Amino acid sequence: MDSPPSPLDPQALRARREASRRALRRRRALALGGVLAALAVLAVVLASAGSGGSGHARAGALQSAASGAGARHRGDGNSSAGAGPAAGSQASGPRASGPPGQASVPILMYHVIAAPPAGAPFPGLYVTPAEFAEQMHSLAGAGWHAVTMDQLEAYWHRGVPLGHGKPIVLSFDNGYQSQYTQALPVLRGLGWPGDENIQLRGLPPSQGGLSRKQVRGLVAAGWELDTQGLDHADLITLGASALHEQVATTRRTIQARYDVPVNWFCYPSGHYDATVVAAVKDAGYIGATTVVPGWAHRSDDPYRLHRLRVLGGTSGPALLSLISDTGADPEAPGSYSA
Repeated sequence: MDSPPSPLDPQALRARREASRRALRRRRALALGGVLAALAVLAVVLASAGSGGSGHARAGALQSAASGAGARHRGDGNSSAGAGPAAGSQASGPRASGPPGQASVPILMYHVIAAPPAGAPFPGLYVTPAEFAEQMHSLAGAGWHAVTMDQLEAYWHRGVPLGHGKPIVLSFDNGYQSQYTQALPVLRGLGWPGDENIQLRGLPPSQGGLSRKQVRGLVAAGWELDTQGLDHADLITLGASALHEQVATTRRTIQARYDVPVNWFCYPSGHYDATVVAAVKDAGYIGATTVVPGWAHRSDDPYRLHRLRVLGGTSGPALLSLISDTGADPEAPGSYSA
């Protein structure tokens, strides 16, 4: 067997120096490649962010790209993006794309989509399925289209467009089963969402209330899920603990049960006072709706937004007149989408 070369062997020294030079060239090439890759990523991000969006959006994109490039350079095995925002986050949704919107928007209020039974204590709250379908198609024919309360808030405060045409919110109170069986098919046919102000108790399916499966069906169809509280109690008569349960505990329950934000509260029977409004704010809601007639305006207190009650017997043309008579005519359609 040949003996190993001596450390002083000139051939061995030359071979060792050549191996060191090759290793150094490889390290330099790898480092240069990493820098060029990072610069390419930053250039793409700068081009896309610069084509539209705020300085904040560009800064966030740069930070994200730099972090990703850094993770690749370090060989980080945990460089994937984290989970999205938790339910209830107000930072989710489209980024601002312009100045805050100023146009007013009507919010319609519905209850039962069925004919009133004999002896119903409030027959006016029953809109028949035929009336509802006529009303929705009259709205569509007049250039209206449905949006959610979260979309309205994004338009008013972050300039997110509401689309071309005239936006309107279709809110449904209490959580009646007919809202799923009768209203949902009509709105689905138009590609429109509703806004369900559900209460958690007092309307079981046996009494015409929504089942949990049906609530999930509304959410899956694009409806927004908000609340009137636990069981439609008169909130101004409650003590602090009971009020907290109606407002805050109910919100957390709905968030956990259906994995939705629940950003809006609807005062049961329109009853509220300063204490109730404070409880709604403390619970994390971003606004609330009343039964005071009128359009919703950006300049209004967001915890006292007006709505328009739709009563049984209202034809499609009569609904259009109700909308136009109770608020200023909407601004040009472009104002909602600029």
